[in-house]
Amino acid sequence: MCLITGSTSGIGLATARLLAEEGARVVVCGRDPGRVERARREAGAELGVVCDLAESGGPDALLAEAAEALGPVRCVVNNVGVAYQMRFEELTDLQWDEMWQLNVMSYVRTIRAALPTLRDGGGGVIVNVSSTAGKRPSTGMPNYSVTKAAVLSLSRLVADLYARDGVRCNAVTPGPTATDAWLGDGGLADQQAAASGKTKAEVLEAVGNGRPLGRLAEPDEIAAVVAFLCSDRARYVTGAAWSADGGTVPIII
Repeated sequence: MCLITGSTSGIGLATARLLAEEGARVVVCGRDPGRVERARREAGAELGVVCDLAESGGPDALLAEAAEALGPVRCVVNNVGVAYQMRFEELTDLQWDEMWQLNVMSYVRTIRAALPTLRDGGGGVIVNVSSTAGKRPSTGMPNYSVTKAAVLSLSRLVADLYARDGVRCNAVTPGPTATDAWLGDGGLADQQAAASGKTKAEVLEAVGNGRPLGRLAEPDEIAAVVAFLCSDRARYVTGAAWSADGGTVPIII
């Protein structure tokens, strides 16, 4: 059974769809019942669970419901998260804490809830979706950048701790991707447009041109990297942070 958090749209939904196509028993989840059911149908997932992973008991309840329906978890893809533009000096303690709870602690709690089954079952896979901002901070998204850097550290930590138990843990660092986070009403493109005086179309063109490959990623392109890391084709890969950013971050690690 493969669990994908934040899987009602974007990269999470694309990942759920691809893993289901490759024969995995997939569980999708989200906060909104209507969106969860729609994602379950679109992805061909076997189960959709409504939960709030920012709450301390959310991941435990999610894993329990998924295990009861489909059996032990073997693959966890942590993808849930939020991003928005904000000046560093304007961010409140509450905004820092809310983003930390969703972007980091939901990953920690979901991994912690899955580990007993992964270890007792002889191993499994964890893939954490981070961001290019985790490798090179985005000055326009301070709290997002810090949380995504924490996800990279968490991924390496879990890989080191549980490799001997057969648990592989890797991270993926997407660049700007053509999802609702960027394209949706009030999303990052609209936020940048409001701050810069440009149109949304101008912002998206500039963001795309800022990648060496000259465009935003498509969700399926990020999902393909995640699916590879979930598969036996990557059985000797752990503790890595895979860039899937069109060449955005000019480093070789």
